[in-house]
Amino acid sequence: MNADLWPKLLAILENRLEQGLFTLWIKPLDAKVENSALHLSAPNEFVAAWVRDRLLDTIREAALELTGKRFEILVSVGPPRPVLQVQTRSTAAPMALPLGHAPRTRSVSRFRFSFDDFVVGPCNELACAAAKGICSNTLSTDHLFLSAGPGLGKTHLLHSIGRLLAQRSNRDRVSIACLSAEEFTTRLVLAIKAREAARFKAEFRESVDVLLLEDIHFFQGKGKLQEELLLTLKALQQRGCKVVLTSSFLPRELSDVDPQLVSCFASGFMALMEAPDYATREEILRRKARSLQVQVPDNVTGLLAERLTTDIRQLESCLNNLVLKARLLGQQISEELAWQVLENYAVQLHAPSLERIVSFVCKTYGIDEGELKSKSRSQQTVLARNTAFYLCRRHTDLSLAAIGDRLGRKHSTVLKGIINVEREIAHQTPLGRQLGNTVDRLLV
Repeated sequence: MNADLWPKLLAILENRLEQGLFTLWIKPLDAKVENSALHLSAPNEFVAAWVRDRLLDTIREAALELTGKRFEILVSVGPPRPVLQVQTRSTAAPMALPLGHAPRTRSVSRFRFSFDDFVVGPCNELACAAAKGICSNTLSTDHLFLSAGPGLGKTHLLHSIGRLLAQRSNRDRVSIACLSAEEFTTRLVLAIKAREAARFKAEFRESVDVLLLEDIHFFQGKGKLQEELLLTLKALQQRGCKVVLTSSFLPRELSDVDPQLVSCFASGFMALMEAPDYATREEILRRKARSLQVQVPDNVTGLLAERLTTDIRQLESCLNNLVLKARLLGQQISEELAWQVLENYAVQLHAPSLERIVSFVCKTYGIDEGELKSKSRSQQTVLARNTAFYLCRRHTDLSLAAIGDRLGRKHSTVLKGIINVEREIAHQTPLGRQLGNTVDRLLV
């Protein structure tokens, strides 16, 4: 039990404490167990004192809950850990680097994502190619800037770069610092308070081989931090180190940032990631379903991809919740259940294009686009065709003649179909109520 006590305690504490508390004060600790004592080793006295004063009871209670034993908790300042050290192709012990303030160890397994599970589409093809290029030295620059809105894959690519660089290293070791701008700031502040700022600077400027830094827009308006970051980036550049930065904004869009730092951000290759298109969203959902080992009907995948268009994180979260709800209720995953889950999400309400309307109608009525535009007079096809006429007239600027041209029908046929749908909906017939529910769902 002693060997795996601390990892299990870390899991409990991460769930119990606020993220900031856990990141700042628990993550930097090392631990070992001797008899009934838990020895915690902090990187400096500042952290050690803070843990002693505020967190001992929380740690003790978690240990009691986990083991049924009451441990004596001892906190001291220990030798710093090689927290940036990543071992590759060598079983030798890692070189001891004084990195007590830097991010915790990042072995290959510590990176959460890889290129293998990144879905490439027109929205992110360039960014993905650039990310792979900086790993294989084919990008012609060691500096990459990735810009994208929240939930569009910046972190995924950043971790993929870290994983691949660790795997491909042609040296015994490679030091990879992967952290957020906020964490960089916190570590620097802690180092200053512990009077170890010089060591912190030396660690990042002289010991790091790869810097993967997220959300650099955090530095807006923070003059002193900008100065430190600029010096760090210049030092890494002079040493030929790889630097990958991410932000929700392009460098020119940042405000209250030193022009020299903006120039440094923009000195390498910049790649912008857009919101995924419909086909990419569908593929993301299919891969997610495979990872969850669950079968999701095509009409459900299409529905989620159609309604959640701007945030991959939200898209995957919706599928997770749908799968969980189906399991808890003992039901099959269905379109009806998907509609219920979608009520909890911010679906998009943009005016639909003719292409989206045609896709929606075909999926709703179970026909393909060719049949919709064919000469078929089957009841289902005619109903689908009239619904498409009605929705195009209602939600687009197309004339009746233009709608007819796009759907292979005459002006008069389009008009007649629209009138039929409007009549059914106005009279609230069973078919009219069904049509009303159908057309309302287009914009839900």
